[in-house]
Amino acid sequence: MEKKRETFASRIGFILISAGCAIGLGNVWRFPYIVGQYGGAAFVLVYLMFLVVFGLPIMVMEFANGRASQKSVALSYEALEPKGSKWHLAKWFHIAGDYILMMYYTTIAGWLLYYFVKFLRGDFHPGMTAEASGAEFNNMLANPVLMVVFMLIVVALCFFICSRGLQAGVESISKKMMVCLMVLMVVIAINSCLLPGGKAGLEFYLKPDFSRMKEAGVFNALYAALGQSFFTLSIGIGAMSIFGSYIGKERRLAGESINIMVLDTFVAFTAGLIIFPACFAYNGGETGQGPSLIFVTLPNVFNNMPFGRVWGALFFIFMSFAALTTVIAVFQNIIAFATDLTGCSVKKAVWLNGLAIGVLSLPAVLGYNVLSGIQPLGAGSTILDFEDFIVSNNILPIGSLIFLFFCTRKWGWGWENFAKEANQGKGLRFPTGKLAKFYVCYGIPLIILIILVMGYVEKFL
Repeated sequence: MEKKRETFASRIGFILISAGCAIGLGNVWRFPYIVGQYGGAAFVLVYLMFLVVFGLPIMVMEFANGRASQKSVALSYEALEPKGSKWHLAKWFHIAGDYILMMYYTTIAGWLLYYFVKFLRGDFHPGMTAEASGAEFNNMLANPVLMVVFMLIVVALCFFICSRGLQAGVESISKKMMVCLMVLMVVIAINSCLLPGGKAGLEFYLKPDFSRMKEAGVFNALYAALGQSFFTLSIGIGAMSIFGSYIGKERRLAGESINIMVLDTFVAFTAGLIIFPACFAYNGGETGQGPSLIFVTLPNVFNNMPFGRVWGALFFIFMSFAALTTVIAVFQNIIAFATDLTGCSVKKAVWLNGLAIGVLSLPAVLGYNVLSGIQPLGAGSTILDFEDFIVSNNILPIGSLIFLFFCTRKWGWGWENFAKEANQGKGLRFPTGKLAKFYVCYGIPLIILIILVMGYVEKFL
């Protein structure tokens, strides 16, 4: 007799956990520094447009894929594909994205936990120079043992939560972390926006100036916005498909997807309200790029703030919550993939995948010290940068296109089947008219392919 599939205990649990998967480093680490790099408010407008016109339809398709099949991507294609077709081979592409994402995501999550500990200990203090703050980050990167320990803490903690089951582990813990995350962010954002001198940061963040985007390169900015819109929603790797398989048919999927997207955008937007006023108030408008924004620039900002140790600890614990909710969600997808495909127990899937992720995450950790001579994307790049490029700029958009083609082509699941599944239940309907169908079937893939090609041209030629 087939074992009954677990379901979420509540609709709010589904929304918060799906949002928790979307909300993560893409919102509070990657989004602010990309906004700073590509022109501030002008980039935010382009990003929000991409989120709605590209991200929303594909998120609905992932949810539909999971809900209709009641399977993870390990078996969802087999359940829905036409007989004799080969769509099921795509599962290996999606699951590869999950593993590669976790190969570096766990490393950065470990950094966040470590910095929370550092602020609690008082390692950062008033009067500390910017050079000293930067040295703390460099010392951490140069210490492979320290980074491996915190990476393994993240892996062990999140797999343990997943081992407790969907409702008792993933849903219960993620809901609590999500509520704490949003409360902490609002408190810190209000404090940041009221800082003397923070007005210039708000103008940079909220007042569009397209000349700044032009300076960074228009197609570079579009390419970054596309990658960010997929990265922040965690679409293209089956992470949303698995949560679709745990829900009933009471609600239409477009409305649920919008709820998740609103929460995701709220967190990303609020992260900018925290970071940019503080950087302009205490750091002369210097936001840094990449990891330096969070781990060098902001500690220097907190050093100059009243009660900076408290604000710093709060900031890095909410950053940790954001990262851990995504890790838990992706780990749940990996575990479901293993149990669906092989029929093994959850416990066995947890142990085997915990060991696998721990080992596979080592190159990203060692890329800053022992393996620092390996620079895959040119001088100054790291193994982590390369893994992020593979996922954000390749696997996520291409994986999203696979879901899109599967759900819209007659030689796949098909538009009619997808539309019927997406619009079951109450709530906002997914548009299915001729114009909407043409845009989804042909417009989205064409635009994504053009941006992908031009992004490669500007990056490597």
